[in-house]
Amino acid sequence: METQRSLSLKSRRLLCFAVSSSFLFCLLFYYCLLNIAPLLPRKTHFQFSPCNKTKEASLGETFFWEATNLSQQTFNLTLPAKDVVFANIHVEENGNLSGEVLDLRNGEKEMRGNVSSLEVIESVNQSNPANLGSPNLEKGSNILQRNQYSNTSKIGGENNEKKGNLVLNKNKREVEQECNIYNGRWVFDESYPLYGSKSCSFVDEGFSCEANGKTDGDYMKWRWKPNHCDIPRFNPLKMLELIKGKRLVFIGDSINRNQWESMMCILQQAVLDPKRIYEARGRRITKEKGQYNFKFVDYNCSVEYYVTHFLVHESKGRVGTKRVKTLRIDTVDKGASKWRGADILVFNTAHWWSHHKTKSGVNYYQEGNLLHPHLDVSTAFHKSLKTWAWWIDRYVNPAKTQVFFRSSSPSHFSGGEWNTGGHCKESKQPLNFSSGKQVPVPEMNLIVQRVIDQMITPVTVLNITYLSGLRIDGHPSIYGRKPANGAQPSGIQDCSHWCLPGVPDTWNELLYYYIVSRQRSLAKR
Repeated sequence: METQRSLSLKSRRLLCFAVSSSFLFCLLFYYCLLNIAPLLPRKTHFQFSPCNKTKEASLGETFFWEATNLSQQTFNLTLPAKDVVFANIHVEENGNLSGEVLDLRNGEKEMRGNVSSLEVIESVNQSNPANLGSPNLEKGSNILQRNQYSNTSKIGGENNEKKGNLVLNKNKREVEQECNIYNGRWVFDESYPLYGSKSCSFVDEGFSCEANGKTDGDYMKWRWKPNHCDIPRFNPLKMLELIKGKRLVFIGDSINRNQWESMMCILQQAVLDPKRIYEARGRRITKEKGQYNFKFVDYNCSVEYYVTHFLVHESKGRVGTKRVKTLRIDTVDKGASKWRGADILVFNTAHWWSHHKTKSGVNYYQEGNLLHPHLDVSTAFHKSLKTWAWWIDRYVNPAKTQVFFRSSSPSHFSGGEWNTGGHCKESKQPLNFSSGKQVPVPEMNLIVQRVIDQMITPVTVLNITYLSGLRIDGHPSIYGRKPANGAQPSGIQDCSHWCLPGVPDTWNELLYYYIVSRQRSLAKR
């Protein structure tokens, strides 16, 4: 009996100990939770708005932004950068910012800000709260890059200096900044042209308007200004560095030759010794020759031009017993082998598709052994471009070669065509169209875009039609040749080509913009 009583007492003591221990453990666990929970990060959402709109910020200046959280507390954030857009910013309890920060300085897609850790959590806000003339933001394919930035942030009245190492997850949503560089206006700029008309030895007589007697030089001083962003001024030294060891090739009709000569003149400004530029076969630039390969010795690069009116093969076919000129719209131009291996290709075709033979389409367009009795010009143009596109997709390596297609260049004949008394001599200034005005898009441009959209190889369209359409003042007109014996210029006017310096320099500035942008994109990978 005594033994049973002793065991029962021990059991009760053991049970009491177990209950007490459990109770103490629970109290300790609860105490720990109370102390740890405040350490867990809690995110406060802020809506940023600029509180200084008085002027556009320049590099190195500070823009102040005001943030209000759900408790209506106000904090300030200072950022020494131009045109900065914030979206989906959170301030955690530990003082760190998280969210999306987008810096649009110089058009670069970079993440900057005063944060120790940042994650891209939502798509960027499409509006620009600062309204500083920045381009519209759109989701795109460029992967955001890591960056470090030292900044001062004033949160809750305390100044904290931190270096922001933006840790980005590449699997998160990607953002691309775009600007419509073709939506703009011409502005008069005394710092233009990019070169003197008398200092360039590569302009042939037909484009050398000043040498041919055109005394009004204002046509040289107009600069294209996009409405919501800027394109960089062409830097010939930087361009030569970008194409060092490479081939830049222009392929097309005489309008593309116009652009090629412009490029040669701009690049020549960066070469002090003219003997360091030479034509590979010793050719001088004349209208009779259609192939040029100029070497820049110090940069081991070449700037080339190959003439082709249609990008497809001009041939001959048989109609009855006669052999007639035909256009093989199923075969690429016979000089295409020279295009292969280039690093930058700039194509065009348009000018010759308006001639009588191409427009009528009677016994002219050929596919295989079939000579079409009649084929409308739009269908023939579309088939020809598909032939060109097939060649590009087969022979161009997009990892090496950047491909451009320049849209049609407008003519400005009044009172007739080039051979029926058409003229443009009276025009002294660009046309005053507002950029918002709806201008019909030429059918050729629509066909070009349709074909390019179906290609495998990326092709950038240099859409120069609208901006060039405003420049009725930029053609040679009667100054396409030197007057004989000092006589007053007369005869057929050229309202299709362009004086140099002049409008094609702007086409090359747009080309330069794309080449620089691609180089920046590749450098960030």
